[in-house]
Amino acid sequence: MDERPNWAPGDIDLERPSIARVYDYWLGGAHNFAADRAVANKVLADAPIVRDVVLNHRAFLRRAVRYLLGQGVRQFLDLGSGIPTVGNVHEIAQSVDPAARVVYVDVDAVAVAHSRAILAGNPLVNVLQTDVRDVPSVLKSPEVAELLDFDRPVGVLMVALLHFMPDDQDPHGMVAAYRDAVPPGSYLAMSHAGYEEGEWDPAWDEARGEYDRGVTRLAYRTRHEVEALFDGFELVEPGVARLPLWRPDSPDDLDDNAAHFLGFGGVGRKS
Repeated sequence: MDERPNWAPGDIDLERPSIARVYDYWLGGAHNFAADRAVANKVLADAPIVRDVVLNHRAFLRRAVRYLLGQGVRQFLDLGSGIPTVGNVHEIAQSVDPAARVVYVDVDAVAVAHSRAILAGNPLVNVLQTDVRDVPSVLKSPEVAELLDFDRPVGVLMVALLHFMPDDQDPHGMVAAYRDAVPPGSYLAMSHAGYEEGEWDPAWDEARGEYDRGVTRLAYRTRHEVEALFDGFELVEPGVARLPLWRPDSPDDLDDNAAHFLGFGGVGRKS
């Protein structure tokens, strides 16, 4: 069992894996525990591609934030933000405009504790610990009210989030609630694990089962199902695309597997 580090709240269970800490491990971070690493390594043993998948979601986040900055967005609500790593939203946004504002929201106590520690002293970034599915609690929180002006466009980020919400948790309703709360000219950026109709490979089942048993259920969706989550938003080019193919920084960044990547990304604008 790990010793409890000084950045880990006393009320968290070090032996229970969490989504945020498993992702942190896959991204090369240091804010994870033995239980998280055990699950992460079991998944990697069955599906080594998972690490590449996670890195692609992070790369999409960077490209999407840069796109929104180019459209004039200067305030961001990052839902299910996880543990901050290099290239996080506030770093990208404030490198373009030091006045850009960001609110990170996550339910994981370690993710929030570490976020607060490294963001202390930055008055334009807040961190909120709550379940993103409780939309009223998020929107009415002091952390959001203090920083975000809902009379101006907001960039709502749901990166690698909704594939942890099965249909019985009503992801469509949650997205719609955030959509209705932001003004016209706001954007939704979303990445999501998924595949085309008929594309699922049974060889992936063991890795998926390991994650389902050790951390939480995964809800893969088809491209069409991901597109449906953008209801009420006008998709910007190239629409919902394989994650590496959504506005790549350079053609040199793409490999032979880009067109078959197990996940999609897209950005939509609220008219």
